[in-house]
Amino acid sequence: MDRRLLSSTFVLLLFISFFSEVNTASFKIVNKCRHTIWPGFLSGANTAHLTTTGFVLKPGKSRTVTIPKSWSGRLWGRTLCGVDSSRKFVCQSGDCGSGQIECSGNGAKPPATLAEFTLNGAGGLDFYDVSLVDGYNLPMLIVVKGGKGGNCSATGCLLDLNGACPSELRVAHQNGGGGVGCRSACEAFGDPEYCCSGAFGTPDVCRPSRYSLFFKHACPRAYSYAYDDTTSTYTCAGADYVIMFCPPPYTSQKVFGARKDGALLPLVNKSMIYISSLHANGASLSGLL
Repeated sequence: MDRRLLSSTFVLLLFISFFSEVNTASFKIVNKCRHTIWPGFLSGANTAHLTTTGFVLKPGKSRTVTIPKSWSGRLWGRTLCGVDSSRKFVCQSGDCGSGQIECSGNGAKPPATLAEFTLNGAGGLDFYDVSLVDGYNLPMLIVVKGGKGGNCSATGCLLDLNGACPSELRVAHQNGGGGVGCRSACEAFGDPEYCCSGAFGTPDVCRPSRYSLFFKHACPRAYSYAYDDTTSTYTCAGADYVIMFCPPPYTSQKVFGARKDGALLPLVNKSMIYISSLHANGASLSGLL
């Protein structure tokens, strides 16, 4: 091969390699819960698959996953997992039904708190959100690292809603005791009005319900129902992301201002702490609306 052609080919390969690297993102998954979780990933249709679709994460540990260019999909946390009598891996909340730690293309069984991403979307922006449309099982926070364009804001649902969940939506622990999830009204009742389906399938007709407002008032930046776009979708470009489960509580605006990354976090009456003494018997809707 001609030396000049060989040299040009080498330079082109280096350029492609560099271009590919700068267009990937890293997701740092952090477990701040006091218990083990099993994060799961689901890639969207016609998007690249990840090197992992599920793994174990002990308390206080983290794992970084490289995300391909233009990836879209979701991730969530599974809890109370183990091997059943048939030797299948199962979880009491967020189970993906694969029978293994890897979810292998399966999504989360509701209720589950979801982090949703579309990277390098319209205008080269990443679109991301935390969604409670499929219910809730764990507190979650997304923090942007680096990036430009868009608003690059933090978002999430930082309250423990399992204790505060209305009784008609609560999913109880299999062995009794506290709740392990809080269902959406759509999943609990199947009513088109709650599901934004059928005659309620447009944003003009499907409005927030008393149940979606329970989620919205508790977690104002999270998706609470299907058409909750304007206050729940965030954008950035060229960023990496930290997805934290059970983030530590920040209790005042003063603490927010002191954070080095400067990311403002969702507030509920200037607090993000679930106070169990106020909801010892499960909160009614009126307690949070």
